[in-house]
Formats: sequence, C-alpha cells, structure tokens
Amino acid sequence: MVRMRSLLAAWFGLLVFAGPLAAEDRPNILFCIADDWGWPHAGAYGAGDWIRTPAFDRIAEEGVLFENAFTSNPKCCPSRASMVAGRNSWQMAEAVNHIVPWPSQFVSYVDLLSEAGYHTGYTGKGWGPGTWEESRATNPAGEAYDKFTSDPGLRAVSRKDYARNFIEHFLAERPEGHPFCFWLGTHEPHRVYEEGAGVRAGRDPKTVELPDFYPDNRAIREDMLDYALEVEHFDAHVARCLDHLEATGELDNTIVVMTSDHGMPFPRVKGQIYEHGFHLPLAVRWGARGQPGRRVTDFINASDFAPTFVEAAGLERHPQFTGRSFLNILESEEDGRVDPERPLLMLIGKERHDLGRPYDWGYPVRAIRTPDFLYIRHFAPDRWPAGNPETGYRNCDHSPTKDVLTNSFDEWYRMSFGKRPEAELYEVARDLDNVNDLAGEEAHAETVARLRDLMEKRLAEEGDPRFTGNAEWFDTIPYTGARKHAWDTWEEASKPPR
Repeated sequence: MVRMRSLLAAWFGLLVFAGPLAAEDRPNILFCIADDWGWPHAGAYGAGDWIRTPAFDRIAEEGVLFENAFTSNPKCCPSRASMVAGRNSWQMAEAVNHIVPWPSQFVSYVDLLSEAGYHTGYTGKGWGPGTWEESRATNPAGEAYDKFTSDPGLRAVSRKDYARNFIEHFLAERPEGHPFCFWLGTHEPHRVYEEGAGVRAGRDPKTVELPDFYPDNRAIREDMLDYALEVEHFDAHVARCLDHLEATGELDNTIVVMTSDHGMPFPRVKGQIYEHGFHLPLAVRWGARGQPGRRVTDFINASDFAPTFVEAAGLERHPQFTGRSFLNILESEEDGRVDPERPLLMLIGKERHDLGRPYDWGYPVRAIRTPDFLYIRHFAPDRWPAGNPETGYRNCDHSPTKDVLTNSFDEWYRMSFGKRPEAELYEVARDLDNVNDLAGEEAHAETVARLRDLMEKRLAEEGDPRFTGNAEWFDTIPYTGARKHAWDTWEEASKPPR
C-alpha cells in the first residue's frame, strides 16, 4: 500500500510539476553516503596505498573534488537530518541530537522531488538512527529498497547488496519517463570490524598514515586497515552503480554525489568537534554540465545538498531551507574558490549524542571554522567529552584503538578522552589534526575574541536555542534508543552539580 501511494504521488507530481524544466531535462540524482567514512581517506585527496577508492577518484576526476565540505554536527542522526532537511543542526528541533524522533514539521528534499514526479527511494541506511514512523509514511531518505543480499566476504559487513538493490530493485520499479533520486547509504565503515582483516588481506600496517593525535602503535595501524577494507566495500558498490549508468547511457544526466555523514569511528573523531570529525569527503559528477577534474575550495555545508538537488530539478527553493545551493559551482569551469558570495566559514555544534552521563546530560559545544582557524567553545568543560569513564566513554565506539588509548592516562589519552578547556583555538592551515591549542596564548587573544563574537552572532541569527535564551530545552529532548547505562539508579540527592 505504501509503495502504491508513493507511485501514485509520483505520477500526480509529474502532471502538476510547474518548474522550468521538462521531464526529460531533469537530472537523475544518485546520492552515495557512507556511514562513518572520514576525510581525507581517498586517493583523490592524496591518501596512500593503505586505502583504495577508485570509484571516488573517478567521480573526482570526471567531476568536482571539494576540499572544504563539512557537517554541522558529526554524528549520524543529526548530520543526516541536516542533509535531507537543508538546515543546520541547531535548526532541526529534536534532530539536533542522536537517536530521536523525526521532527514532523520538516520535509525532506526526497518528499519534494517525489511530489514533482521523481522516482525516489533508498537502500541500506537512510536517516537515522531514530524513529520516524509516527510522523511519516517513509524514512526521510525515501522508501526502502533492500530486496537483495550477497556474501560480502567480511563477517562484520552488512549482507545488503546495495548496488543490486539500486539496479535490479529500485530502477526495475521506475515508471517510464521519470527521473530518479536514489539514496545509496551503506552501513560501512561503521563498526564493528572483522579484527585483523586488513592484515589478512595482505595490507602492510606500516603504510597507514596516522593522525598526530595517535601514538605510533601497531594495534591502531591494524585497526585503521580494517576500517579501510570497509571503506573499499562502499567504494566498490558505487563503482558498480557507475558502470550500470554508463552502460545504459544515463550517467551523464545523473548528478552523482559521493560523501559521508562524518568522520571515521575512532577516538577524537566521530562525534567530536575537531577537524577530522566534521570535515567530509565529497566528490560530485554531473557529466558535461561542468568542467571535469576541478578542485574547489568553497565551503560546502551538509545542509547545502537539499537546496542543490531541488534547484537542479527545476523546483522553487523551499522556505524551510537555510542551506545554500552549490549548483552554480557544479556548472562552473573554475578551480579554487568559485563563488565569491559564498561565506568562507562553517558553524559546527552538538548537544547530546549517545548516553553515558548523569541524567542523560549532553556535552554542549559550538565551533566556527574559517580558512585559517578553528575556534571551539565548550559550555560544560567540567563534563567528560566522550562520555564518563564509569560508563565506558559511550560517545566513542569500542575498538582496539580505544583500548590502546584508555589503557594509560597519558597525553594520548587526554587528547581523546580527557576533559577540555572552555575555549580552544587551532591554526588549521598548519595544524589540521588540531593538536596545538593556541587559545591560551596572548598573541592569539584577539583572534579568540573575534571568532567567539562572530560565532555567537551568527548562531543567534540562526535561532540556536543556546543563544536565544532557551538552552535548557536541549535537555528535554527524548531519546528513543536502548537505555542501558550506570546512571539509571542514581537518586536525586546524589545529583552532581550541572
């Protein structure tokens, strides 16, 4: 019944579509999104041979490679909400947090395209984790197409055959003459991994390029190789989709996007407000509509995907969107900074991700990223940034790397799990790994004050409750996941200070 309603809506949308583009001129959209794939782990970004991404590299070579793509909140649920709704995380009501109900007042770009006659759907992981069933007929990423499975050859990898689901399930049900919009969302490289798989595949741990916030440790290097295999699994499915579209003559009329929701599932990355957490890999191909092989430095926000797709379909910009279309960048022939009117700054923030603190308190942070600096403000520096030790640092996935870092309370531990100062400042041009905090240096006092004021001004303009007098609201947002943590039995009398 749901599929029939979707099909009827698509046909009706085609009849009433009033945009400037004829049906045959509207591009298809293939949005390929990994779960926890970190920047800059792709060949096109200069990653070494320890991680191989031929599909991503092809899209970059035949399209545009974005050097500065970011999410406003480096966790699955809020980042994906920003993508589908075209709004920054703090503008997404309950979806600012992780594992929450979908806010019913927001539409998805998939809804808008479906109403305009697009055949829409997804495979794998769409928006989430969270609950949408009470407010919507489908996931915000569309209707699920998960018919086919296969043996991936790795025990920890999903058996969903993403590429086949796109080719033989989704496209097989596509009404003739309709453009499509498909969300190919793999569950990889989300943990858990098959430990040691990278070494067994013949990869050399010595080739792994470790960030400066990790010690030179073989267990961490092997963990990174296991992660690399799952990134390559995602890449291989995208390659199959590209080959099919090319064979059927539809590739050049398809906007192919390949990206991730946030950084890799490692300490100090996923869920953390540092460069590797919120900086996204992004390459986009659109046939001959733009000069291929370009590298663009414009700042792209995850909230920009929705207005870009809607504009490409010839539809009016939805009033809900606060993101900005980058269609003009895709259609340009220029390298470097293409759109001088696009701001060169990015706002980032989070409230509560996973549980693991007394009374389910979050860890509120806001940050501003410019071409030169990353300024971070921690609003509760007395709290543990990755979750409390008593509950196992639950805002960090369990892993061999986590075991190494939490085994000794040294500088490596501090960078990933230790409490943080109220303010941090990093000169990203020289310190992309964010290990040299300049906030306490007198020489940078003016920079700290300037960026703090600019960040607070912009967030207040965007309606961030933390800057409009309603910060307490964030602690009232329901959590729809499993509630198993050590704080459930605490009595009110033992409540520590906020």
